[in-house]
Amino acid sequence: MAAISKDSIKNEQLKSYKFLDGMRNDSYFPSFLVDKCENILIELCIDIEHQQPKNLKELYKLTHAATRKFNSLEDEFLENGSEIETAARESIGMDFDYIAKAYSFDNGDVEKLIAPRNW
Repeated sequence: MAAISKDSIKNEQLKSYKFLDGMRNDSYFPSFLVDKCENILIELCIDIEHQQPKNLKELYKLTHAATRKFNSLEDEFLENGSEIETAARESIGMDFDYIAKAYSFDNGDVEKLIAPRNW
């Protein structure tokens, strides 16, 4: 999976945001997997900008698709001596919440944003 540039994001607040900072600073999480996770979040931002969801229901469709991509990395984390556990869950959830707010969805529920998660 090739890295996706944050330059593709139009939202200036998100262009300068440090995605998954908690995971990036913890050696328990392999950096190449954190990069894959960051790509998912960047793709989510791009999807939001292109599809311009009009309400939370439409936003949740996009965030759920991104959450399923995180789910698909679960085995790869395990194969590399890591897992999406409490610290990762908090970091990922916090970023989903930050993204929602950056696109003016201030009343999004973080648990609903990542509802289909396996982690």
